[in-house]
Amino acid sequence: MFRNIPTVTRNLLLVNILAFLATIILEPRFDLEYWGGLNYFLAHDFHLYQFVTYMFLHGSFTHLFFNMFALWMFGCVIERTWGSQRFLFYYIICGIGAGLCQEIVQYISYGALPINSITIGASGAVYAILLAFGMTFPEERIFIFPLPVPIKAKWFVCIYAAIELFSAMSSRGDGVAHMAHLGGMLFGFLLITYWRRQANRPHKSQKPHKTYWTNGPHKTHMTYETHRTATREDDMEDNARKKALQDEIDALLDKIRKSGYDSLTKAEKQRLFEASKER
Repeated sequence: MFRNIPTVTRNLLLVNILAFLATIILEPRFDLEYWGGLNYFLAHDFHLYQFVTYMFLHGSFTHLFFNMFALWMFGCVIERTWGSQRFLFYYIICGIGAGLCQEIVQYISYGALPINSITIGASGAVYAILLAFGMTFPEERIFIFPLPVPIKAKWFVCIYAAIELFSAMSSRGDGVAHMAHLGGMLFGFLLITYWRRQANRPHKSQKPHKTYWTNGPHKTHMTYETHRTATREDDMEDNARKKALQDEIDALLDKIRKSGYDSLTKAEKQRLFEASKER
């Protein structure tokens, strides 16, 4: 089963589990959480590398389990859809963004006071993956305990975001970095929005061509309507191709959700991999 998990998701799971075991084994001889956790940036023990290392450390087995369960459940789907390279970039950037948001909120709250605060956990990056699933498959229905019926992924993301926002406003001092969770979702939203705009931006070859006819000293400016028509037809064909590709991916993912990844044929697995690169 572990071999069927996509490469990046599998390696992220392994690194987080190994880091948790290392924290237990090395304590109390070496405080891995202190050196690898994200300290307040005005503290003397703050280091830039902590913006990366903090997201691989966890304070308890429960903390680790729920983060890794969500990473496995949603990360597998997103990595197969986006491809490994984009998925890893998204995970790391959103994790760093979550840490930045947490530091900003701490600065607003405490200013230059020498507070003793350490942030650890993959929650910021994991919440960004939840957002990615909700934005990529908004109509997909999933179960949330303790609700007895499935809800659409887009509402699932909205509910989680609302809970975190409410907790951040009303539960200060509970030891949970709620603003880091929201920060991960914020950076995820910005990244996905940027990628979508880049994908929808017309190429230079799609812009109407302008031709100038010279008639003695005067120039007559003309724009070819036929080129505009051809461009609209190209856009329609491209949109139809994208819709067909999305329908094909949705069908394969639905099969995975119902029967597991191993239920796919070899050809279907290859097609899912190729389709994720075409998006």
